[in-house]
Amino acid sequence: MKQYPDDLIRGFDRALRTLTGQHRANRPSPAADEPQNADLSAEEVRHAAGLMRVNHCGEVCAQALYDGQSTTARSPEVLAVLAHAGEEEVDHLVWCEERLDELGSRPSVLNPLFYGASWTLGAVAGLLGDRVSLAFVEATEDQVVKHLDSHLSSLPDADERSRAVVTQMREDEARHGHDALELAGTLGDGSAASVEEQTLSPLQKRVMAGVARLMTATTYRI
Repeated sequence: MKQYPDDLIRGFDRALRTLTGQHRANRPSPAADEPQNADLSAEEVRHAAGLMRVNHCGEVCAQALYDGQSTTARSPEVLAVLAHAGEEEVDHLVWCEERLDELGSRPSVLNPLFYGASWTLGAVAGLLGDRVSLAFVEATEDQVVKHLDSHLSSLPDADERSRAVVTQMREDEARHGHDALELAGTLGDGSAASVEEQTLSPLQKRVMAGVARLMTATTYRI
């Protein structure tokens, strides 16, 4: 049985740790084995930092989404999927923050705003039902994978440290979406629902893509 006051208190604690950089990664950064001092120009450093700041904000949003969804989720299986994905997103968050520090930059000042908006979206998705919530995870991760693909194409060739982080993030995000979709097919009457029944509508996906573009355009600079 869910205890909402306790869940909200724990959620507030997680929000503070997310927004103040108090999390610790469970896995070593993929950048650890890459050259420490790549030959990057000042413009390349600025661009790489902008991309990693966007990625960091995306991970802040992921923490908020999963926490909001967990607060209103119903089934233990859904809670387990959200918890596992959230743990790996913590790794991403820490890796991005470490890379930003190496590039002489900082996280976005807009993180608290995007955290609050994302938590609300997650909580609403959870209230609409576990299958909807899982479809939301799948649709979100699909957008994230596309976003990370664009960053892999845009990062400076010499920035192998950032590239290693983004590559591992992409692998994890794709798996999160797959796991959510697979579990969604087992809910309800126990039969595997069609992919169309488990995913969000084209309009909802366009709205999500628009929000992602807004986040990218603003946090790249601030």
